[in-house]
Amino acid sequence: MSGHSRWATIKHKKGAADARRGKIFTKLIKEITVAARNGGDPDGNPRLRAALAAAKAENMPADNIKRAIQKGTGELPGATIEEAVYEGYGPGGVAMMVEVATDNKNRTTSEIRHVFTKHGGNLGEAGCVSWMFSKKGYILLGKDQASEDKLLELVTDAGADDMREDGSNWEVISSPDRFAQVVERLKAAQVQTAAAEVSMIPQSYVKLSGKNAQQMMRLIEDLEDHEDVQHVYANFDIEEAELQALASTGSAG
Repeated sequence: MSGHSRWATIKHKKGAADARRGKIFTKLIKEITVAARNGGDPDGNPRLRAALAAAKAENMPADNIKRAIQKGTGELPGATIEEAVYEGYGPGGVAMMVEVATDNKNRTTSEIRHVFTKHGGNLGEAGCVSWMFSKKGYILLGKDQASEDKLLELVTDAGADDMREDGSNWEVISSPDRFAQVVERLKAAQVQTAAAEVSMIPQSYVKLSGKNAQQMMRLIEDLEDHEDVQHVYANFDIEEAELQALASTGSAG
């Protein structure tokens, strides 16, 4: 899990900037709107429940959440948003999945293909890498938040499947339908999360360093900066020191 964990931690630290937070809100609003098409009641809509949990983890204002739900249910007008998943390969043969929500699929496809090519990757056929990933609730939190015993008790009681150690962090894995429950339990216990999302977790990782690592970071950041991209998943693993160096020197973006 280390590659996933380290990148999630760095993204969270960079996400403290207002501009980044604005982009996070935009992506979350799209997800809530799309999820709410299947009903505005989170109790009967697991995807909406997960989207709301992610929005609350980012402290999104309640009014924003309410409007996003109403656009999805049709109570408020809004653009027609179409979903798509792109699969392909990054530098070093890293498997990648990119989830988008767009009002112009042709434009988005062209732009995503350009980003891949620009950074040494390429788009593949549907299904070429998705078999390497499993959909899971993913929560990352610092070890300074609570003792191992307390955290394990909290997340187990809430229905999590696993809690793993990764350096200075804990990773909590759950099924997607238990994700919101686990987030709420941690929040009630005043445990701060560094990242909380329903994610595609890879079964194995590709080790990267040097030029491949630099290209990979540029590719991921360009994809995540694209306004239509909701999530980027990749099975890379880069040593923590190198990843921190790439992030701090700006080589990653």
